[in-house]
Amino acid sequence: MLKNFLLSLFLFAITLQTGFAQGRKLPADTTIVTKHQTTIKGQNINYTATTGTQPVWNEDGEVTASLFYTYYTRDGIADRSTRPLVISFNGGPGSASVWMHLAYTGPMILKVDDEGYPVQPYGVKSNPHSILDVADIVFVNPVNTGYSRMLHKDAKKEDFFGVNADIKYLAEWINTFVTRQNRWLSPKYLIGESYGTTRVSGLALELQNNQWMYLNGVILVSPTELGIERGGPVEVANRLPYFAASAWYHKQLNADLQAKDLDEVLAEAEDFTINEYIPALAKGAFIEGSEKQEVAQKVAAYSGLSVKEVLQSNMDISTSYFWKALLREEGFTVGRLDSRYKGIDRKEVGDRPDFNSELTSWLHSFTPAMNYYAQEVLKFETDVKYNMFGPVRPWDRSGDQTGENLRQAMAQNPYLNVMVQSGYYDGATNYFDAKYSMWQLDPSGKMKERLSFKGYRSGHMMYLRAEDLENANEHIREFLEASIPENGTPAKY
Repeated sequence: MLKNFLLSLFLFAITLQTGFAQGRKLPADTTIVTKHQTTIKGQNINYTATTGTQPVWNEDGEVTASLFYTYYTRDGIADRSTRPLVISFNGGPGSASVWMHLAYTGPMILKVDDEGYPVQPYGVKSNPHSILDVADIVFVNPVNTGYSRMLHKDAKKEDFFGVNADIKYLAEWINTFVTRQNRWLSPKYLIGESYGTTRVSGLALELQNNQWMYLNGVILVSPTELGIERGGPVEVANRLPYFAASAWYHKQLNADLQAKDLDEVLAEAEDFTINEYIPALAKGAFIEGSEKQEVAQKVAAYSGLSVKEVLQSNMDISTSYFWKALLREEGFTVGRLDSRYKGIDRKEVGDRPDFNSELTSWLHSFTPAMNYYAQEVLKFETDVKYNMFGPVRPWDRSGDQTGENLRQAMAQNPYLNVMVQSGYYDGATNYFDAKYSMWQLDPSGKMKERLSFKGYRSGHMMYLRAEDLENANEHIREFLEASIPENGTPAKY
């Protein structure tokens, strides 16, 4: 009897373990619907949140992966054919959609202070500036981000983890989503942050050419280089306006510059960068000594560093050195993605910070809030871990022509408009690089009226700062309105 009892106990334990293992496998196709109410711009808004998973299929029709998404629709809309649909991605690659979902355009945002710093108790609150009053939004998590996972035992990483592979399967997924939700007639928009800008720029053309889905707009938040060349002197000099913004914020500029408004300082720094700094760097070792000294003095003035540091760097100051050196005398480093954030290193000497002070601060509030929100508010219950940053390496970055893809999509589609949004204190994808990429996107200049730039006094996630959250969402509203043509306007040149 004892032997049988022990055998039964052993089999029960095995069954229990198997059950737990199966419980951590993402369901391929699920839908959970919840009803909510909020106030946006003083107006009461009833809305529906549809969350769950939608499959990714291979060419044989087999489910290879499933993507977790959250889709918000305003209630009481009888005809969605004229209501914008905004499809939202974050970046990384490997980053979940949590950042813009719970801090920017969605109906709920983090409990943080007005400058974006974490506070306890953690949690979420209503977003009074969400664009849900004027548009429906879907937040998409690519494979291995959020709850999204590969499911097929023979699924290959190279089918998902690369510039072009990412674009290809996501375009198929979007086609399925738009069809399931009956949104083919709606004006459609893509918004991406950081690497998400690479993603949505490539998707604009892929959706047109292989899914026959035409967009009204693409919004690039803190954009990457998009495959647009900016090496050599341009890469070096383009950092300076960002340095100037950060030094101004931390009051490290000389008295004359510090007394000016940030916009005035940046205008000066940009003019110097284009007209003096780039030409001086292009001369390399053969620049005249007097000119080099004069340029170095101006670089030092705008960066908050010493002339000695600038000259010792051959006027090529790396961002990592700047983050370490700007506040060295005060005993602090500054953040990579947002230089308003300070860090403390083990040693004050060195040429790069020990850690990214801004990211550790953000993870304070985002991680608990998203895990709570998914389970308690959206009612999506699973033992699968929510990947704030998922395993997507190695990522194939070859063949990145996404900037050219976006240009081609705009050329083919007269309705397609592009807006760039950047924070002045972002040192990872700095705002002046974003401007430069926008300038280079269409060398012909024939489409520049459909390109626009908006800057903010914050960092990579400019929406964490209360003032910029309001302004940036309002800029999206204006962009949506301006990019929807009047009824009957033909798409032609």
